[in-house]
Parts: sequence; structure tokens; C-alpha cells
Amino acid sequence: MPDNARVTYLLVDGENVDATLGVSVLGRRPNPDERPRWERVRTFSGEIWGQPVKPLFFLNASAGHMPMPFVQALLALDYRPVPLSGDVGEKVVDLGIQRTLEAIEARGGDVLLASHDGDFLPQVKGLLAAGRRVGILGFREYVNAQFSELREAGLEFFDLEYDLLAFSSPLPRVRIIPIDEFNPLDFL
Repeated sequence: MPDNARVTYLLVDGENVDATLGVSVLGRRPNPDERPRWERVRTFSGEIWGQPVKPLFFLNASAGHMPMPFVQALLALDYRPVPLSGDVGEKVVDLGIQRTLEAIEARGGDVLLASHDGDFLPQVKGLLAAGRRVGILGFREYVNAQFSELREAGLEFFDLEYDLLAFSSPLPRVRIIPIDEFNPLDFL
């Protein structure tokens, strides 16, 4: 990659996406076939702004071990797993993503953040103020409401299910439907 080429950093808050899917969308632990197809997320991330993507998947490894089959699957999909550990109660994934966002602001690059978490608002504001393209990937109805205040600053939103088509089957979501997208057959 040439030194002047822009890059999109895809930062995945795996805990947050999985918890939102399980608790808020499904109401139970997701089955493997109900989880996002991470290769679709990576592909979308490279296509949306037409530049190379560096996908980083943050994992909490504070228990002293990693889910090796999942880590191997991420590696096979060209993700770079970032297993972090810390003290009990320490939000290591959030801290790792916050530090990474700050490093990107200092270094350069655009960001797609797969999370619903408002803990990243200061860093996202900083990236937007620095002229970076920033997008949030998630379920729109569960993304922290304070992110919507950053639309005017250029923050983009991409729905994991509807924009990225990251799931193999429809999820049981209740969402506001723009009338142009409404299909009564979906309800009959």
C-alpha cells in the first residue's frame, strides 16, 4: 500500500455487538448461524469508501484464555484479533478501542466502528474534527442516541442487517420503516 493511500480501519467491539444481538434483538444467546457473517462486514468496509481495510476484532481475554476456534476463524477471514486482558471489572475492550481511535486520529485513516457504545463519543468527535470519515456499524435502534448528534459533523450510520446484509436470515427486529422501504407483504 503506498504511503499516501487512505485506509479504513474496521474496529469491531465484539462483546458489544454480540450482547446487543443476544439481549436486545433475540432475547437469548445467539446461535452460531444467527451471528454476523464477519466476511461480509469486512467486504462492506472495504467497498463503502473504496479503500483498503484493516479489520481489528477486539476480544476480552481477561479470563486468561481465548476462544481459539473463533480466533482461528477471524484469522482465516483476514481479521487481526486483538485479545486484551485486565483487572476484574476493567472494560479492556472499550479501553483498547478508545486508545486505537486516538492513535488513528494522530496517525491518519478513516474508521468504521462496529459498536453501539457511547463510551467512544469523545474519540469519534475528535476523528470527525480532524476531517476523517467515520461510520458506526450496528443496529440503528440500539446505537447510543448521542451519536445521532454527530450526523451534521459527518458521522455515517450503517445497519448491520439492512445495509451490510451481514446476516443469513432475517432478525426479529422492530424498527421504524421509511415508507419508501415498506413492503406490506413482509407483514402478511
